[in-house]
Amino acid sequence: MAAELTAQQLIAQHRPTLDLALETIRTRAYWSPHPEHPKAYGENGSLGTAAGKAAFDALLGTRLDLGQPGTDGWVGGEVSPYGVELGVEYPHPDLDVLLPAMRAGQKAWRDAGPELRALVCLEILGRIAARTMEFAQAVMHTSGQAFMMAFQAGGPHAQDRGMEAVAHAYAEQSRTPGTAEWTKPQGKRDPLALTKRFTPVPRGIGLVVGCNTFPTWNGYPGLFASLATGNAVLVKPHPRAVLPLALTVRVARDVLSEAGFDPNLVALAAERPGEGVAKTLATRPEIRIVDYTGSTAFGDWLEANARQAQVYTEKAGVNTVLVESTDDYQGMLANLAFSLSLYSGQMCTTPQNLLIPRDGIRTDQGHKTYDEVSAGLARAVDALLGDDARANGLLGAIVNPDVKARLEAAAGLGEVALASREVTNPDFPDAVVRTPVIVKLDAAKPGDEAAYTSECFGPVSFAVAVDSAAHALELLRHSVREKGAMTVGAYTTDAEVEEAVQEVCLDEAAQLSLNLTGGVYVNQTAAFSDFHGSGGNPAANAALCDGAFVAGRFHVVEVRRPA
Repeated sequence: MAAELTAQQLIAQHRPTLDLALETIRTRAYWSPHPEHPKAYGENGSLGTAAGKAAFDALLGTRLDLGQPGTDGWVGGEVSPYGVELGVEYPHPDLDVLLPAMRAGQKAWRDAGPELRALVCLEILGRIAARTMEFAQAVMHTSGQAFMMAFQAGGPHAQDRGMEAVAHAYAEQSRTPGTAEWTKPQGKRDPLALTKRFTPVPRGIGLVVGCNTFPTWNGYPGLFASLATGNAVLVKPHPRAVLPLALTVRVARDVLSEAGFDPNLVALAAERPGEGVAKTLATRPEIRIVDYTGSTAFGDWLEANARQAQVYTEKAGVNTVLVESTDDYQGMLANLAFSLSLYSGQMCTTPQNLLIPRDGIRTDQGHKTYDEVSAGLARAVDALLGDDARANGLLGAIVNPDVKARLEAAAGLGEVALASREVTNPDFPDAVVRTPVIVKLDAAKPGDEAAYTSECFGPVSFAVAVDSAAHALELLRHSVREKGAMTVGAYTTDAEVEEAVQEVCLDEAAQLSLNLTGGVYVNQTAAFSDFHGSGGNPAANAALCDGAFVAGRFHVVEVRRPA
């Protein structure tokens, strides 16, 4: 296969970017090569909003033929949470044909070495970045995110996470030199001398099990971590969010082919309704790596049953914010209101439990009672979402009926501090748009415990009255240990309380944000700097992204011979 993309071209174009990424994961400073404002892409140019929308519209009702071997039929059926039927068909694979074809290209991909693999991955990401606006539409109409969030989280932020994984993969593979000359003195005798060669070798085929809410943001780390470490990757999208990952696979296959590699190193496994192919795939002997984002139940099943594979899971948890005191009361309320509202709370990082002392809190506006804090937060959410256009821009659409059902049931769990209301989206009248509900619960009431100790995914939060800061810390520790947490937040002006909450989070391996009152929110993380999850509590067994996330995807094999 003749390469149209030469190694020299890839080095010239992407090695400087790889070097910057490597430096940034070392310093953990801010950096992103992908602009996160639509204006950077233009409005009417080939990269702009209008072109992206036209490209997306052109996909509707078409058959996305990826040229994969083993296609035995076509599947589809995605319906946007905004009410648009996508009508796109995808290849359905005969796994007994596709999986051997994927393995066939691994030798050449292994032999290419860590640098060339990394540069090919950066070319794939570059091609995706050039179509950011098209991907934004695809993410919006499969996840229900509002356009701006679909653009940012599904575009530049997802691309950042993919590049971050490539950088970590390259760093871990490069930790061991490719060759070494080994000489051991033997006194009066001739020294022992060996030449040693060290080769990172892949585990096998990686399986990426995609999620509905963040198909690219959650999918790219595992995809690019496995590909950059020499593994073929089979992408199994969520049935309601196939398009963004199918487009990703198509781009990857094009780049691999142009670089002289087998395009079957990356393939798509779309499924028929109710087929449940993820379970079948995850336990096949060819699958040696599994990346999964989704429910705790299936994540636990994968960890228990995919025994032949290295399994990386991001599941679910009960995210908690301790509110003990603040020197910026209005800033705290505004920050929390945004965190609770963004994408209708359909994020694995959205706060659920707000632990507030029943005797109230100290603030820069004087003492505030538990009831006043609950009411103040409700007013802050109302102020944020009072305008329907702004509400639509923040909330997006409810992604599936289960979220809507949980939202409606939550109002019966306790006294409602803030009732959810229906918002009409004039551009998409079939979209289900709801503002958050805030329910007041009491940790002293045994009947309330079942509600706040279980995850309630969606725009539902609980203002939980607690006896004291010490009581809140006890509940926090138990919650993280038993249920896990992707995020923990705390507001306090007390140095002892601050130290205590840090100790709990260090003990239980939970990522902590303290006293956020400005434009950074507890449910947002920045690639190259922030860790998403820790791998140390039940919410996830891996972190995005650290050395451990990539090191288990390859082995180092040594060949030694006399010098």
